[in-house]
Amino acid sequence: MPHLLQLDSSARTRSFSRALTARFARTWVEGGNTHTYRDLAANPVPPIGEGWTQICDTLLREGITQPADYPSAVRTPAQQEAWSVVEPLLAELLAADAVVIGCPMYNYSVPGALKTWLDQVTFPRMSLAGRSFFVMGARGGSYLPGTPRAPFDYHERYLRDFFAGHFAVEDVTFVHAELTNTLVDPVIAHLEAEHRASATAAEERAVQMARR
Repeated sequence: MPHLLQLDSSARTRSFSRALTARFARTWVEGGNTHTYRDLAANPVPPIGEGWTQICDTLLREGITQPADYPSAVRTPAQQEAWSVVEPLLAELLAADAVVIGCPMYNYSVPGALKTWLDQVTFPRMSLAGRSFFVMGARGGSYLPGTPRAPFDYHERYLRDFFAGHFAVEDVTFVHAELTNTLVDPVIAHLEAEHRASATAAEERAVQMARR
């Protein structure tokens, strides 16, 4: 049966992106499928170190491209220490048929907690083609096409390019709750109705995607 990896990266324990991934995962499991969960904010992944870079160099030098063969590139104590971090993360990713990621926009891009995870699990010429990725986003303003801030959207653009360029994954769906700051910022509070509509539509879309 299809297996889902659910990742959350919001620093908020109660957030729109977390609510969307939870709704997605609940619908997924209700369909009789299996599920693994990792909270990247509550249990941060450490940043890559020199041992990790040495593993990558060996993979490139020796033309190792299959994840099952990666352990053969782990040869020194520093590399073994790096691999002890990578191995469980990579195993979760490779075991998944689909990945749903809770990813709020932070400063026009993605949370550092998610970027660190991506760094740890990404190796040269590694293909995850055939898997589906779903990104559940939340943005304080609106970055929809045609809005003034659309050119500053390095959030969806970064992830779309990353998944295609590093993982050879084209099956990526983005679902965003826009204008979340209308609930706390008096300057844009007059747009709250538009936020509510966006959040409702995002939840409905998440359910549809989980049933796909």
